[in-house]
Amino acid sequence: MKNSAASPETGLRRIWRGRLTRLTAQGQQDGRPVGKKALAVSRFRAADTLIVLAGLAVAFLIGCALFPSWIAPYSPTEMNTAAILQAPSAAHLFGTDYFGRDVFSLVVYGTRDSLLIGISSVIGGVLIGGTLGSIAGYVGGRLDTVIMRVMDVLLTIPGILLALTIAAALGPGLRNLVLAIAISSVPGYARVMRGQIMAIRSRGYIAASHALGAKPRHVLMQHVLPNSAAPLLVMATLGLGSSILAGAGLSFLGLGVLKEIPDWGALLSQGRGYLTVAWWICTFPGLAITVFVLSVNLIGDRWRDAVDPKRKGR
Repeated sequence: MKNSAASPETGLRRIWRGRLTRLTAQGQQDGRPVGKKALAVSRFRAADTLIVLAGLAVAFLIGCALFPSWIAPYSPTEMNTAAILQAPSAAHLFGTDYFGRDVFSLVVYGTRDSLLIGISSVIGGVLIGGTLGSIAGYVGGRLDTVIMRVMDVLLTIPGILLALTIAAALGPGLRNLVLAIAISSVPGYARVMRGQIMAIRSRGYIAASHALGAKPRHVLMQHVLPNSAAPLLVMATLGLGSSILAGAGLSFLGLGVLKEIPDWGALLSQGRGYLTVAWWICTFPGLAITVFVLSVNLIGDRWRDAVDPKRKGR
């Protein structure tokens, strides 16, 4: 007997099919074909309520990072000895810490460093890994073997352990933390980019470009890279949440940013000793990490479904 309650995924598929059917029918009535880009945009926009909420959450946290003074009701360094360890209330939405500082203001101001760590490490990982993967996939030969064997060695080490080792060797600090997380993510980006380059390199229009006398660099920059970048960008979106999580974990261990205004991981570390008497000091920074990571993963997963032709029928 079938379950009468439809799952959220089933409802989302129904929305996608309806939107795609209307878009295709409209294109046929107008006498013009429906392009792949239009279909991908339609699939991405045909999002359920959960994706909309995820987008709003990410937009709000980005606003916190860009304009913290507009959102936070108090200064993150303002201490109030008369309001030490107060529970969440109308005056202090997230309560206060052991110095009387407003936890909500600390979370808002800590968003900037947390997002900066995640975004910078993803950009660094994509640039380094994408470059190495492109060279390995396009040049091939011994260079491909050497690069990918190094990547295989790095892949044998768990990413967070590799980042922890590098961060411990370099010492605490924003630059070192970003570098550690970026290096730990390089093997994954390199393997994805190499696979895409090798798949596109064997296509007919690449051979035609070489036959017409195009230089290898021109073919790589004008034809190969533009057609292989989409999967890497989707992977970077999905990896953003992991980078935020890794940065918070390293900050929790004392290898993060040593500043007067702590990031989310440092807030967790500072509040762990008060978990039994003031649960809100740890809970709300942890919720901020959870909401951002979950939201980014949902958006990245939907984007992957939109741009991946193998998933169009799902």
